[in-house]
Amino acid sequence: MHLAYPAVLSALLFCTGLYGVLARRNAILVLMSVELMLNAVNLNLVAFDVWLSRTARETLHSGQALTLFTIAIAAAEIGIGLAIVLAVYRNRGTSDIDRLRDTAEGHDGDTPAAEKAEATA
Repeated sequence: MHLAYPAVLSALLFCTGLYGVLARRNAILVLMSVELMLNAVNLNLVAFDVWLSRTARETLHSGQALTLFTIAIAAAEIGIGLAIVLAVYRNRGTSDIDRLRDTAEGHDGDTPAAEKAEATA
């Protein structure tokens, strides 16, 4: 198999993830798009490792080892990211990224939780 096939697939996955990061407003969908971009990088690492091991006749497989480290870092990143998103959702009542830009504690007048509290008062 040629190197172009996994490289093109990896580029398509990365572009899809980049579009998801730039266009989405929901924080969980942004995290999923970042994971898609990391998987595209992993595919590239493995494809180039296999291609270089054929040409150089080496058995080190450093691309596959680096892919394992990337998967471990991605798992830690998604765990911490989801914990942060859940904590922000509990405090603010939304996971919309546009509404979370104002991080000051005193400016909760435009969040749905504050509107709901004013409506019941």
